[in-house]
Amino acid sequence: MGLALLVVVLGVLLAVSASLLVWLWMERRLTRSASATARRQAENIQAQAQREAENLRKEVAIAAREEALRRRQELDEEVRRGLGLVEERERHLTVREQELSRRESEARTLESRLAEQQTELGRREGQLLSLRQEAEELVASQRSRLEEISGLSAEEARRLLVHSLEEEARQECAATVKRMAEEARERAEDEGRKIVTAAIQRCAVDQTIESTVTVLNLPSDEMKGRIIGREGRNIRALEVATGVDIVVDDTPEAIVPPGFDPFRREVAREAICRLMQDGRIQPARIEEVVEKVRTELEAQTLRDGEAVALELEVRNVHPELLRLLGRLRYRTSYGQNLLDHSREVAYLAGLMAREVQARQDLATRAGLLHDIGKALDRSLQGTHVQIGLEVLRKHGEAEEVIRVVEAHHFDVEFSSLEAQLVQAADAISASRPGARRDVLETYVRRLEKLEQIAQSFEGVTKSYALQAGREVRIIVDTEKVSDEKAVWLSRDIARKVEAELQYPGQIKVVVIREMRAVDYAR
Repeated sequence: MGLALLVVVLGVLLAVSASLLVWLWMERRLTRSASATARRQAENIQAQAQREAENLRKEVAIAAREEALRRRQELDEEVRRGLGLVEERERHLTVREQELSRRESEARTLESRLAEQQTELGRREGQLLSLRQEAEELVASQRSRLEEISGLSAEEARRLLVHSLEEEARQECAATVKRMAEEARERAEDEGRKIVTAAIQRCAVDQTIESTVTVLNLPSDEMKGRIIGREGRNIRALEVATGVDIVVDDTPEAIVPPGFDPFRREVAREAICRLMQDGRIQPARIEEVVEKVRTELEAQTLRDGEAVALELEVRNVHPELLRLLGRLRYRTSYGQNLLDHSREVAYLAGLMAREVQARQDLATRAGLLHDIGKALDRSLQGTHVQIGLEVLRKHGEAEEVIRVVEAHHFDVEFSSLEAQLVQAADAISASRPGARRDVLETYVRRLEKLEQIAQSFEGVTKSYALQAGREVRIIVDTEKVSDEKAVWLSRDIARKVEAELQYPGQIKVVVIREMRAVDYAR
């Protein structure tokens, strides 16, 4: 048993030893095989690297040869261009040398000619000096002879000649001025008449003559008594609240609230009408109604100003200016409603501006605002133009509008064509028939002054103011005033009228000179 076990153990040991030996032999063989394989791979890699290096070297060599060839071609091209430029410059220099040679030859020829001409000029200068001396001697002798013959000195003869030339030039100048003035007047009158006529025809603003008196018709004399009140307390309350004197006379069923302020008259009229409709006429109610009417009319002035601005398409106007504009409805000038007048001036100025291709928006805006100062001139110091300028500046109006407004009464020079159009539109609106009611006494004084100005000039025998003072005809003495002097006389009279007389529109000055031959058959 023991022996068998030993045999088994030995057999196992031998098997293990044999297995170990086999494993070692196989490991060694595999190691040698891997080493050989790695050696072969390394040799392959080295061979491949050598081949790639050789290829790369060949490619670099080829690229280097190509680059060298390209650079050589470029250098050859630059050399050829350089040679071409050198040849071109050589040809240009050759041409310049030929041109300089030709000019040098011409300069020598010209120099010789100048020398000859200088010699000729010297000879002629000597001849001229001798001729000048002879002429001076001849003139002196002739002057002495003329002085002996005429009995006048040279200075006296010069003065006579200058005077005659001046007189002749003055007559020619007067004739030329007359002719040019007539031509310009004909053209200007035609064009101006067309523009103004078209503007007036297209302007549809109604004209109303305002009065300082408003008559209120009452339903009965009993209502007149209620308005007067016990011991006149109601009428006194009305007068205090409205600032208007209420005239109650013997006229049946009527009372009169007169006053120079149309706004106050309108407040009084509307308040009395409402009190009559309400029937409660007593001092407390009167004050309440008057204050309510005044507030409503103040609000209505803003709406009136907005309506006019909207009608004329005048935008971006300050609300305070619109309120003052609406207040012009209750102001008059010689009976002309100022709001209607401002609207008409805006229409006319805008239409004429469009006809002459000026700025219609500027002319319309300035025409609408030109009399804005009259809404405040009763409460502030200064002319309505000065007040209007301050108000316009205060409320942000453009400077170009202010300059146009400033010039509409000739206070300053016209700054633009629009300023002239606004002034012309203002004159047209104020002077056309039916627009204003002038005071008779002022009207008569203006006509008398017009005739006196014309009569103050020398040579005037008679003068007549015609067409309500818009034309003055002057008869002159034919012996004292010539045709040429008549032209200057009309201009001088017109300038003096402009300087000394105030008038709307324009005045036509007509000087008439006629020769009358009178004889009698006996």
